Amino acid sequence: MNSTQRTNLVKQLAREQGFEYCGIAKADFLEEEAPRLERWLRLGKHGEMAYMNNWFDKRLDPRKLVDGAKSVVCLMYNYYTDKKQSDPEAPKIAKYALGKDYHWVLKEKLSVIVERLRDEVGNFNSRIFVDSAPVLEKAWAARAGLGWIGKNSLLLNQERGSYLFLAEIIVDFEMDYDQPIADLCANCRKCQDACPTNALVEPRIVDARRCISYFTIEYRGQLPAGMREKFDNWMFGCDICQDVCPWNRKSRTHSEPLFEPKDEVLEKTKSEWEEITRDVYNRLFKDTAVTRTRYAGLKRNIRFLGTTPVTSDVDETKDHEAE
Repeated sequence: MNSTQRTNLVKQLAREQGFEYCGIAKADFLEEEAPRLERWLRLGKHGEMAYMNNWFDKRLDPRKLVDGAKSVVCLMYNYYTDKKQSDPEAPKIAKYALGKDYHWVLKEKLSVIVERLRDEVGNFNSRIFVDSAPVLEKAWAARAGLGWIGKNSLLLNQERGSYLFLAEIIVDFEMDYDQPIADLCANCRKCQDACPTNALVEPRIVDARRCISYFTIEYRGQLPAGMREKFDNWMFGCDICQDVCPWNRKSRTHSEPLFEPKDEVLEKTKSEWEEITRDVYNRLFKDTAVTRTRYAGLKRNIRFLGTTPVTSDVDETKDHEAE
C-alpha cells in the first residue's frame, strides 16, 4: 500500500470503531509547545502532579516513544450526554466520568484498529495512547487538523465542540498528513469569565492550583477552605468551561452504550451522597473514571461541599495512592 491507501484504511477503520474524527500528523518534535510546557512546569502550574515533570523529552517527540515513528494518528470519540443528575442540590460529577472508564473502552477500540491494520499492511511498530503516557494529546490533535486549542486549554472541534475524548496511535510508516486549522475563539472569553476559581489565568493556560477538576481528582491533601464557595457543588471534575463554550452548542449525544450512566448515579439525592458507604461507592463506580479519586477522596470532596467545617474522623488521604 502507498501512503494514501494506508491513510484511507486507517480512517475507515477509525469510523468503524465509532471514532467521529481521525486526523494524521507527521511524527516530529513539537517545537512550539516546548517553551510553553517548560514555562508551565517552571511556574509550578501543574500543582502536585509531579509526574508532569517526568519524560519531558518524550512528551515533545513521539520518536522517543516508538522506534522509527513516522506518523501520529489522532482520534476523537464523542462522550457528550444531556442526561443530568435529578437532584439539583446533589454534588455533581463531570460528564466524562458518568459511564465506563474511557481509558479501557478506547484502548480496546484502538487495539482492534491496529490488529486489522496489521492484517492489511503487515507488521509495523506502534503504540496506542489514551491519556495514559507522556503524549501532548491536544497539541497533536491540533496538528492533525481535528480542531484548535481553546482558551480553556481544551481541543475544540468546529463541528462538535469539546466533549470528545482524544486518543492516538503512533506508527512507523508514512501517511498523508492533515493540516492544522485556524483558531476560531476570536475575542470570546466566556470560559475564562465563567471559571469560578479563575484557573484560566491566561488563554490556553490552566493553573492546576486553582482548578476544580484538579482539586477534586488529582489533589491528595486537605482542600483549601477559602475555595469552598467557589466549587459550584462539583464533587468529581468540572464542566463549567465546556458548558459555557459557544462551540458546544453543536454537541450531539453520544451513541456509546458503555458511556451510559447508571440510573442510580443520576437519581441519588444530596443526602444520599453525603451518606455514601464504601460498598455503595464500589458498586456504583467500579470500572469508571471516578475510581481515580478513591472512596476517601470522594468522601472528602462531598464533605467539603457541605455547610459545616470538615472535621471528619476519616483520614481524608487514606486510599489515595501516588501515581
